[in-house]
Amino acid sequence: MELKERILIVDDNRETLSEMYRLLADNKYDVLCLPTLKDAQQLLAKGPCDLLILKEVLPDGSGLDLLHQVREGEWQMEVILINPHGNTSSAVKAIKEGAFDYLIPPIPKEKILLVVKSSLEHRQLLAERDYFHTQLLRQYSYDNIIGKSLPMQGIFELIDKVSRTNASVLISGESGTGKELVAKAIHYHSLRRDKRFLTINCSAIPEELLESELFGYEKGAFTDATKPKKGLLLEAHQGTVFFDEIGELPLNLQVKLLRVLQERELKPLGSARTLKVDLRVISATNKDLEEEVKKGHFREDLYYRIDVLTIHLPPLRQRPEDIPLLADFFLRRYCRETGKRIKGISPELIQFLLNYPWPGNVRELENMIEKGVILAEGETLRLKDLSYQIGWEGISLNHLDEALFLRPYNEARKITLNNFSSEYIKRALIRHKGNVTRAAQASGIKRQSLHNIMKRLRIKASDYK
Repeated sequence: MELKERILIVDDNRETLSEMYRLLADNKYDVLCLPTLKDAQQLLAKGPCDLLILKEVLPDGSGLDLLHQVREGEWQMEVILINPHGNTSSAVKAIKEGAFDYLIPPIPKEKILLVVKSSLEHRQLLAERDYFHTQLLRQYSYDNIIGKSLPMQGIFELIDKVSRTNASVLISGESGTGKELVAKAIHYHSLRRDKRFLTINCSAIPEELLESELFGYEKGAFTDATKPKKGLLLEAHQGTVFFDEIGELPLNLQVKLLRVLQERELKPLGSARTLKVDLRVISATNKDLEEEVKKGHFREDLYYRIDVLTIHLPPLRQRPEDIPLLADFFLRRYCRETGKRIKGISPELIQFLLNYPWPGNVRELENMIEKGVILAEGETLRLKDLSYQIGWEGISLNHLDEALFLRPYNEARKITLNNFSSEYIKRALIRHKGNVTRAAQASGIKRQSLHNIMKRLRIKASDYK
């Protein structure tokens, strides 16, 4: 048996209710009629309808109040407002408030049926969009990490595999790529999920305090040690410690951390006792730790201890197919938080997001969408809603060719003029400080091929070191 779409009409005029009821019931809709806002609220509290046809002025209040309640709540229904004394300005206001349509009697029967049909079709489209969005996130997310690109799908597989072990993990990647999210995903899918996950930002805690914070101390260990303190590593016993920016850890503490990893024990400051500790260590860095080892800034033995398995998070500019999915995810999150009803992102803005170089990665995208949601006035998030925060007046996609130089060489060559090679190679060398090997890897071409291009274009790597 086919389910009828349910329509609630709220109007204190008996004649209007009767006419509307007969018209819609004759067209196979399930119709309910009520005279007051209070009656409607009590009915809707038991369960939503598909469509609410609402007189704007009622004996016990304004229909706009119920419209606000519908829009701010979880009720997924469209609202049509009717006002015999309405005008263009009140209609515009009602539409801005979220009404599907605003009707001023007398209303031809054909128009009523057309508006009702359109509103129900619109509701169905939104429901299908929400369903497919949920399915997409289910397929292309791992906890709060979003990505359908091949690199991210590979990372999800790695997280799944490494979560089942106690192995130390090193997460590398630029700032803003989501290293802490990956660390949390590993912890909360591991056997330690019921124990503590503790983040230690090695660059945020002053060096003179870091040792006492990590290892704790006994009373009298130093001037201000008036009572003993349990260190963070002991606080996380049997759980997971996430060392963010571990490349900033001072050398003297690197030795002590190495002992914790090797011997599973530590000694608080001022104590003669050695305490056993059971930890899983996950580390993150935006530095090249191999280079730091060569420079003597990072201990080689500690590096091998924390780098049993590496997960590298690619920058957002290298996985553009994830950008629309991420943008929609953040749009929905901040619409829920702000109560805004923004239904989508304009094609022009999507194109901008795909071309923008994202120096701040996913964190910058989230920040940009959040601010855009706060400032947006319509039902669509548009490019002009973001232009103020990027600092460009009259923003144009033609101004975004900077992003072109962050794409793989062979891909970029296909979408622009053939004489751009010199500029592309120079920028690659600038980004990698004259290191030809890294510039070649980032550009997606062989090292020897890059040397040949540089020779032909008379570009010297030494000029960019």
